[in-house]
Amino acid sequence: MMWKQIRFLPITSYIDFFRTLHFNPGFLAFLLLAMGSCKNVGESKPSSQLDGETANRVFEFTNDLVDESSPYLLQHAHNPVDWRPWSPDALDTAQNTNQLIVLSIGYSSCHWCHVMEEESFEDIEVAALMNENFVNIKVDREERPDLDQVYQTALKLVSGNGGWPLNAILLPDGKPVYLGTYHTKEEWMAVLSKFSSEYKNNPDKIKEYAALLTKGVQGFYELPASTNGLTDSRLMVESGIAKWSNSWDNTWGGDMGNQKFVGPAKLNMLLDYSVLENDESAKHHVELTLEKVAMGGIYDHIGGGFFRYSTDPYWKTPHFEKMLYDNAQLIQLYAKAYQVMPNPRFKDVVYKTFGFLKDEMRNPNGGYYSAMDADSNGKEGGYYIWEKDDLRSVLQEDYPLFAEYFNIKDGEELQEGGFVPYTTRQGSAFADENDLSVEEFNNKKETWEKALVSHREKRKRPAIDDKIITSWNALLIDGYIQAYRTFDDQVFLTEAQKVFDFLMSHNYYGESLLHSFKEEGSRQEVFLEDYAFMAKSALGLYEVTLKPNYLDVAKRLLNTAMARFADESGMYAYSKSDELITKIINIPDGVLPSANAIMAQLLFKIGHIEYNKKFLQKSDDMLSMTTNGINENIGFYGTWASLMLHKAYPYLEIVVVGENAASVISEIDNYPFSNTLLVGSSTESDLSIFDGRYVEGETFIYVCENKTCKLPVTTIPDFLKQMTSFGHPAF
Repeated sequence: MMWKQIRFLPITSYIDFFRTLHFNPGFLAFLLLAMGSCKNVGESKPSSQLDGETANRVFEFTNDLVDESSPYLLQHAHNPVDWRPWSPDALDTAQNTNQLIVLSIGYSSCHWCHVMEEESFEDIEVAALMNENFVNIKVDREERPDLDQVYQTALKLVSGNGGWPLNAILLPDGKPVYLGTYHTKEEWMAVLSKFSSEYKNNPDKIKEYAALLTKGVQGFYELPASTNGLTDSRLMVESGIAKWSNSWDNTWGGDMGNQKFVGPAKLNMLLDYSVLENDESAKHHVELTLEKVAMGGIYDHIGGGFFRYSTDPYWKTPHFEKMLYDNAQLIQLYAKAYQVMPNPRFKDVVYKTFGFLKDEMRNPNGGYYSAMDADSNGKEGGYYIWEKDDLRSVLQEDYPLFAEYFNIKDGEELQEGGFVPYTTRQGSAFADENDLSVEEFNNKKETWEKALVSHREKRKRPAIDDKIITSWNALLIDGYIQAYRTFDDQVFLTEAQKVFDFLMSHNYYGESLLHSFKEEGSRQEVFLEDYAFMAKSALGLYEVTLKPNYLDVAKRLLNTAMARFADESGMYAYSKSDELITKIINIPDGVLPSANAIMAQLLFKIGHIEYNKKFLQKSDDMLSMTTNGINENIGFYGTWASLMLHKAYPYLEIVVVGENAASVISEIDNYPFSNTLLVGSSTESDLSIFDGRYVEGETFIYVCENKTCKLPVTTIPDFLKQMTSFGHPAF
C-alpha cells in the first residue's frame, strides 16, 4: 500500500462521493460476491489449537481470546497484542477511555490473515503501538458475518475492493475512519501512527469523516420500493438472462474474468429455465461450466471436493481452501444437473465429494466442520501440490499416462512450483487414443487416486476449522436430498437425516437456533440465514420422507424467523442485533443464497401446502422488490429468479396420496420437473393440500394448477401425459 492510500481525502471529496450513493442492487451484489474471496492474494495457516502442538507449551503472552472457542480467535490468543473479542465490555472500554478501536476480521483458513499475524501481530513493536493507543478487537467472520458485512461494505465503498484480513480503525462508537486489508508491518505501523495522532490532534475532523462514511454504509442498505409488480415475470427473466449471457465465457464456462467462482445459485436457476423453455443455449452454458469446473484444478481430482475458487480464467489453479458451503451447494447442483444431462462425470463428482466430506469434514456425531485450510507446512496448497518425482515414485510405469491426462508437463507448473492435476481431455477419447477401453481407463484412474491419496496422507494435513455452522450444514442437507432424489441412493438420505438430527440436538436450544456449535463453545449470535436455510432443509426432508414432523419443524422455524427478523421494509433483517452502525438487509445472492429469497421461497411453498393466502401474498410482495435486480443483474439474483420462474411459467402441485405414496414419489423424482411442488401422504392428513384425497387401498396422483386439477391417475405413464398437457417437457 502506498502512502496515498492511507492519507485523508478532503472533506469535500467524501461529501461529493457520498452524495452519489444510492441503492444499487448490482453493486451490492458485486460486493457480496467479492467478499467471497480473500484479499485477491491468498488465505490462513493452520490453527495452533487444532494441530495439537500447543497443549504443553508455555506462552510469553496471553490475551482475552484464550477463553474463546473459535479456532481463528485462538490462533491469536498468544499474540503480544492485547486482543479482545467483540463484546459490550470491549466497546464500553473504548467509550470510557475515549480510545480508537482496531478491528481485525478474518477466519482460520485465511492465508493472508496468518501472514499479517506473523509480520505484525506477533511483533513486539507493533503490539506496543496498538496496546498503548487502541482497544484491539479480533473477530471471526464466520461467527459474526454481520460485523464482517458492515465493515466490508465500508471498505468497498472507499477502496473498491474487499477481502480478508479486514483491518479497520473505528471511533469508540463503532463508526469506521479507516479500512484496509493486508498490510506489511511498516504500512500497518504508519496507519496506526497517523490515525492515533489525528484523533488526538484533530478529533472533530476524524468524527466528520466517520459520520460521512457511516451515512454511506447506511444508505447502501436502503431498499428499493416495489416496482412494476410481477405481471411481466417471463419478460424480466428472459431480459435478465439475455444481459447476463453477454458475460458468459463460451470457451471455458462460467463468467468472463481473471478469477472465477462457480456461482451455484445462478446456475441452478439457469438449469430450471433451460428445462422450462427448452433453451439449448442456457443448457449448454450450464453443462459447459460444470464440465470445465469438474475437469479443472478447482476440483480435487485425487481426494474429491472443491476448492474455493479459481485464480485464473481456466479453472486451472485453485485457491486451495475448501469450504463446506461451496461443496454443499455443488453437490446439489451437480446432482440436479445430472437429471437433465446424465453426464457420468457429474455423478462421479457427487459421489467423490460426498466421500471427501464424510472422510475429512464430518464430526463423529453427524455435523460437518466449516473449512479446511489452504496452507499446510507453512505453504499454501502444500498438501495438494505434486512434484514430478513424487508422482513417478508413486505411479511407477503408469506415470507417463497420468502425466499426459492430468497435464503434468513443462509449462504447466504453478508459479510457486509443482503441479495441480487437471485435465482438458474427455476420458473416453483419451482412452481410445491410448488403446484402452473406457472401463480400463476408469479402473486405472481409480488405482491412481487410491495410491496418491495414500501417499498424500503422509504429509502434514491442513488444519480444519471445527465450528459446525447451522446455515452451512443446512445447505449440505439440501445437497444430500438432491443427490437422493437424483440417484435414488439411500445413503444420501440417511446422511441428510443424521446431519439434521445433529443440528436439532446441538444447534437448537429453547426454540432458538445457534449460528454455530463447538464443543464447550459459547452461544453465538444467530442470523436469518440459519433459520431460513434450516427451515428449507426441514421442508426438503418432509418432501422426500413424507414425515409430518419435518414439516412441523419447517413451519416453526419459518414463523420464528418471521417474528424475530421482521422489518418495516417488507424484507427480513440479517440479524436481530442493534449494536451495529447500520441495519443489514441482504437481497442479492453472495457466496450463499440470499436468505431473504429463501424466506420468500418457503412462504411460497408452505403457502401452497396450507393454502395460506397471507404467505403467498408476502412472498409476492418480497419478490416484487427484486424485479429491477432480476432484470439488470440476474447473475446476482439467481435465488430470486428461481422464485420468479414460478410466476413466469405454470406452477404445478403434484400430490400423491395413498399407502404407496413414498415409492411413487421416489419414481417421480427421477424426472427433472421444474416449477413443481411434489408432496405426498401415505395416510389421511388434515393438511389442506391433502383434504378429501385419501382413499383406503388406493394411491392417487393429482396434478393441479391454480386449484384446478386433472382427474387423479394411478400410473406414472398417465401422470407423465398430464404433465405434458400442462406444457411440461416429455421425458
